[in-house]
Formats: sequence, C-alpha cells, structure tokens
Amino acid sequence: MKHTDFLIVGTGAAGLFCALQIPSDKQVLMITKEDADESDSFLAQGGICVLKSDDDYNSYFEDTMRAGHYENRKESVDIMIRSSQSIIKQLVEYGVDFKRENGEFCYTREGGHSDSRILFHEDITGEEITSTLLARTRERENITILEHTTMYDFLMADNICYGVMAQMADGSKEKITADYTMLACGGLGGIYKHSTNYRHITGDALAIAKSWHPVRAH
Repeated sequence: MKHTDFLIVGTGAAGLFCALQIPSDKQVLMITKEDADESDSFLAQGGICVLKSDDDYNSYFEDTMRAGHYENRKESVDIMIRSSQSIIKQLVEYGVDFKRENGEFCYTREGGHSDSRILFHEDITGEEITSTLLARTRERENITILEHTTMYDFLMADNICYGVMAQMADGSKEKITADYTMLACGGLGGIYKHSTNYRHITGDALAIAKSWHPVRAH
C-alpha cells in the first residue's frame, strides 16, 4: 500500500497545474494510464481565453453562457473568467510562450467568442502549455509521477474518498491512500469509433463515480 498527502489522477494540464499549486512540503503522487505526455491536453490546438479588461467581462460571460446553451453554472463561469488573468500570469511564469508582438500579447478570435480574447502558441497551444507544466512538475522533488498506472476504483469510507485502487505498471494491484484525492482524468472521447482523442481517454472517473452514486433518470 502506498500513502501520499495528495493524489492526483491524470497528468493533463489540469492535474499538472494543480500539482504545482501544492506546497513543496507536501508529497504529491500523480498517476496516469499511459505516458505522462499522452493526454488530450497535448492535442489542443487553438488557444486559451482570457479576460482582457473589465470592460470585456459582460461579453465574455454571455459568450460562455450561450456556448453552453445556458446550462452552465453561473458561479463557475464567473470564477473561470475572473481568475483567467492570474492563471495566464502563472503560466507565463512557468515558461509558457504565448505569441507576442512588440512585447504585447497577440489575441485571436475563435468560435463562440464575439471578441478576440484568445492567447495562443502557433497552432499547438495545448502542447506548449502542457509540456511546460510537465517540465516544471518533474523539477519538483515533492512530486512523483507513476506512468502506466490505472485507477479502477475509489477507496471510500462514510461517503468520503480516501484514495484509489490502481493497477500498477507491472500488472499488480495496489491501494493508494491519500489525505486528498483529486480527479483530473479528462473526458470520454476515446470510447467513440471516430475520434481524435487518445484511445485511453475513456471516462474512467465518471464511470467509477456513477457506480458509487448511480444517476437516476427523471
């Protein structure tokens, strides 16, 4: 059995960014089903949107709600927009190279946006962001990445998750307990016959969560 302070399942942009926010005196264990650089985050081409100024807030909010058919959680949209500038600042500090001209960011416009608010790196923005985050993560002595390690169940007690069951790279099965468990497993695009996602992106966390808390149709 392994134990860690923080367990992060997934090594895409979300998981890596999360790991880098954790204090260096805490042990972080990250697990991923394949190689650490085989996440859909690496495949993202377009760019990353950011609030350019306070004057853009209402337009940005409306664009996001409309793109989500107004089913979005408004509080989450607000957090995403208002935190975007600080996140971009951190990404730049980590070494992400967004396109600039004369020292200023270049913004482009993408589908669903009524204004140019997209930062980018050529047409491989996801690879630029995620490879940089992975490099910074591998520099941290408190962060360990286990590749070819697959979560197949949660460890639960009193409806609280205290870790996962995982199949290790050698095929053995092991309990991994943690004070905090974070799921950054990506979506489920790999289950479709025709898909540009990696085939191992199969919605594992969603399926496991559903097995513990069945969703009832209304």
